[in-house]
Amino acid sequence: MRERHIGEVVVSAIGLGEMPLSIEGRPDEDRALRTIHASLDAGVTLIDTADAYSLGTYEHGHGERLVAKALATYGGDSSGVLVATKGGHYRPGDGSWKVDGRPEYLRQACEGSLKALGVDAIGLYQFHRPDRRVAYAESVGTLAELLDEGKIRMAGISNASIEQIDEARRVLDGRLASVQNQFSPAFRSSEGELAHCVDHGIAFIPWSPLGGIGNAVEIERRHPVFAEVALAHDVTPQQVTLAWMLAKGDTVVPIPGSSRPETAVSSSAAAAIDLTDDEVARLDVS
Repeated sequence: MRERHIGEVVVSAIGLGEMPLSIEGRPDEDRALRTIHASLDAGVTLIDTADAYSLGTYEHGHGERLVAKALATYGGDSSGVLVATKGGHYRPGDGSWKVDGRPEYLRQACEGSLKALGVDAIGLYQFHRPDRRVAYAESVGTLAELLDEGKIRMAGISNASIEQIDEARRVLDGRLASVQNQFSPAFRSSEGELAHCVDHGIAFIPWSPLGGIGNAVEIERRHPVFAEVALAHDVTPQQVTLAWMLAKGDTVVPIPGSSRPETAVSSSAAAAIDLTDDEVARLDVS
């Protein structure tokens, strides 16, 4: 599989988004573990999760514990796998998502993630979503402190604007490793943030790159050019979507979610697709 860099760490060009394995509609644990193992077998070395990937606060850390168990039970070498997690979101248990960007909450969340993952330092820790009640610099400043204390090895942000990216770069003194924003054929509002990250050598990690849980099948209907290019390469429109994102910059690392081993393997195979400049241009405007 192609490789990319997040900070100084080399990862697979396509990662695994763990969220579908932990929230509503999730598979049983056996299938969830087999899905993660299938991704690892396919060469995936980036797994993205979050403490809030759960059904509610009563089981916060579910996704992180699942990833830790998957790595511990994997039959191959998992030493090169980068686990990325996030803090600053929580789920009350009624299906909603809430934000809390207070420094004290982020510290508490980081400690919980360290315990759930069973590690001394988190590979990549990301501020999950801005909290309008808290100055952005205060939230990101907590990440800087966690870096200095050795509790996290790299820091990132999620759901950020260009202005917030630049503020995080300043607060982290140039140590911003990643930006994780929503981006897909149906959601292109982060195009500017993607280009900004590419220009500055920051990893851009599109979440829900196939449109979100249950929406991957809509790509062919809503964006027929992706299906046309897929036919030319004898692949799926979903695989073309991931290959298109990779072609947009050498710091782009999409993290499609999977709830079955088969889809995890199919997504990882997209890294082998080489699109022509003309195909990328057609997809850009489709």
